[in-house]
Amino acid sequence: QVQLVESGGGLVQAGGSLRLSCAASGRTFSTYAMGWFRQAPGKERQLVSRIIWSGGATYYLDSVKGRFTISRDNAQNMVYLQMNSLKPEDTAVYYCAHQSPGTPKFGSWGQGTQVTVSS
Repeated sequence: QVQLVESGGGLVQAGGSLRLSCAASGRTFSTYAMGWFRQAPGKERQLVSRIIWSGGATYYLDSVKGRFTISRDNAQNMVYLQMNSLKPEDTAVYYCAHQSPGTPKFGSWGQGTQVTVSS
């Protein structure tokens, strides 16, 4: 099992920036990918960004490309999401997630951190 704890959410004005952090503990030696998801009220959870732990290949949701950057610190078992030029439509609860090797889905989740962007 992997335990994940997010931090860094908050209230920011449109155009501002936030940096989300996710600390992983437990069976972190077995990591294929880490991801950031978000869920806005009344909407389905969506994958915002993902990073492959070995090699660092990344994926971004089209609507955040050029504004968000995912990064990792393998030694510290941390993953970050730098969010710039935030828009009101980025408002959501953001979740960190872990995917083990050989599994098709993210299997461990953090508790979520609220990001609110005011217009």
